[in-house]
Amino acid sequence: MHNLDDIDAKILHLLQQDATLKTRELSEKLNLSYTPVYERVRRLEKEGIIKKYVALVDREKVGKKLMAFCNIALKEHSKVMGEKFVKAVSAMSEVMECFNISGDYDFLLKVVVDDMSQYQQFLMQKLGSLENIGSTHSLFVMGEIKNSSVLEMLTPKK
Repeated sequence: MHNLDDIDAKILHLLQQDATLKTRELSEKLNLSYTPVYERVRRLEKEGIIKKYVALVDREKVGKKLMAFCNIALKEHSKVMGEKFVKAVSAMSEVMECFNISGDYDFLLKVVVDDMSQYQQFLMQKLGSLENIGSTHSLFVMGEIKNSSVLEMLTPKK
């Protein structure tokens, strides 16, 4: 774990709220001079604490109306077969997130597509073509209650 002080936490909190903030704007909000803020941000990037900057797109406004969570159980749990599955799923544009989980299933996929017909095609043609899938179980999102990319543990002390 990296040693983050209160200023680092404040920088991270501000950038999680708005990644377009320029160093000058950050320094004004933090009441610090430009150079130390610039150096801290670069250090946070270099250490991999800030992984990348992205634009969050409203999926429904671009026609991606269906979100599903798909549980996957593998038939075989060898390293080679697991790596083949991970490589294949990572290349599927419909899969937004993939988690290796414990319990009755091995993986949990977050899948976003236009509609149910496209999900069926994804399930049958893409997932169905993978040789090591034992079973799948799909859950469909009826409403999105909370969707946040802000790590609350980084909320600065007031």
